[in-house]
Amino acid sequence: MIHDFLIIKDGLPLFVKHYISSNNAFTQGDNLIMVSGFFSALNSFSDSFDDLGTISELKLSNNELKLSFLKDRSIPNLIYLATYDENSNAVNVQRTLRKISRSFLMKFNINEILNWNGRRNTFNSFESILNQYIEEEKEEKESEFKDRVVKLIKTVEDKLNEESSLLALKSEVKKPDNLPEYCDQIPRFTSSMKVNPKNYLTGDSSFKIFYQINGKKTISDITEELNLEHKQVYNICKNLIKLGFIKLF
Repeated sequence: MIHDFLIIKDGLPLFVKHYISSNNAFTQGDNLIMVSGFFSALNSFSDSFDDLGTISELKLSNNELKLSFLKDRSIPNLIYLATYDENSNAVNVQRTLRKISRSFLMKFNINEILNWNGRRNTFNSFESILNQYIEEEKEEKESEFKDRVVKLIKTVEDKLNEESSLLALKSEVKKPDNLPEYCDQIPRFTSSMKVNPKNYLTGDSSFKIFYQINGKKTISDITEELNLEHKQVYNICKNLIKLGFIKLF
């Protein structure tokens, strides 16, 4: 959100509006002239070097606020400046500044701006127009936030629907009828000691079955995952029982 808005002319604050009460240089009247002079000089410095371009954004290390600049090309030394927090997008703030600059030049005569006598209340009538643009920027930010929330919800819904579809698909897959009783048995290790199956078993299928045993999968589950015969898995489990590694439950 935009916290402060300034229009600077020849290093002096021509128009100032604070939207959030905070203790910073932009809300302290005694500092406004120094702040305005500093940023005016900063922009003049960048204009002295064609390769540098115009300053459009600045971040001070001891302040959470960022600063966005817009220099008016039609009036010399006229700068629009806004401070904003992390909740606002820099692109949106720049777009708001461009809208404000156009409206300011439409409301006030160029000669009136060029011949400004230094009194800030000269342009106070611009405040109502400025408030409209600040409100638009706020609504735009809220709209972006809502869009992100909607996208997040949609992503979660899609994920849940995908998982539900997979569960439904699995539930539709029926196990063959008349399976041997041992297919529902669960092989579990009898010891927590790590065993290298290559020292006791032979064949890739034996190793794969060994590593599928986790105390939760049935013989039928292991058979389906490895695409093996039920009898083959059961026989390997019997060998592991003889070796004292597992039991069937």
